[in-house]
Amino acid sequence: MRQRLSSEPDRYRGRRRVPTPPRSRYAAVVTTAFVGAGVVALGAGALPDAKSVSPSVLDELKQASITSQDASARADTADRASRDSTRAGAENTATEPDVWLLPLQGYDFNSPYGMRWGKLHTGVDLVAPEGTPYVAIHAGTVTKAGWFGGYGYAVIIKHADGSEAIYGHSSQVSVQEGQQVKAGDQLGLVGNTGHSYGSHLHLEIHVNGQPLDPVPWLQERGVDIKLQVEAIYNEVAAS
Repeated sequence: MRQRLSSEPDRYRGRRRVPTPPRSRYAAVVTTAFVGAGVVALGAGALPDAKSVSPSVLDELKQASITSQDASARADTADRASRDSTRAGAENTATEPDVWLLPLQGYDFNSPYGMRWGKLHTGVDLVAPEGTPYVAIHAGTVTKAGWFGGYGYAVIIKHADGSEAIYGHSSQVSVQEGQQVKAGDQLGLVGNTGHSYGSHLHLEIHVNGQPLDPVPWLQERGVDIKLQVEAIYNEVAAS
């Protein structure tokens, strides 16, 4: 190699030269690149090609999906059946023989059982507009449906325990003698017939042929006719 004379211009003066990396560093860069490519290749190889999957494996996956869908459908059906059963149970409970209800809704409690004008008022009066439907307070048999003297148009229901309920002063009756009714069945419409002084329902309770005060008698059976509360019915409705 010829030695540059001090008088010759330096061709590289003022230029920035990039040093050549050491051989050890160059080798490390190349090796990392190859290793990365290998990892990618291995990762790609780990994913099975759909065409290379065994048909039996595909069948098993398909069957597992069908089984899962069937189980979900059965669960939905069972849930609907459970809800339907709950509703049906509540409706059946409302018609059981031991249920007692109010004869109508939205009335004014007036003229309680007791002495009135020098005579015994043998029932309670529930004031409501004429034509308001009233219902049976308890299941039983209709023994009277029609005109009944001072009661006007009336309905009498005999219950299984031997007690009787008289519904008087109706404008119209909706049942016939001998008919079986359940608690809550409509019996007639509120009116002002017979010995009546305004539109209302007169309700009496007789036990062994003798009238009793309906208020405490019905309270023992979960119904407060003065406060218009039906304990048993409310439990059924909330279930």
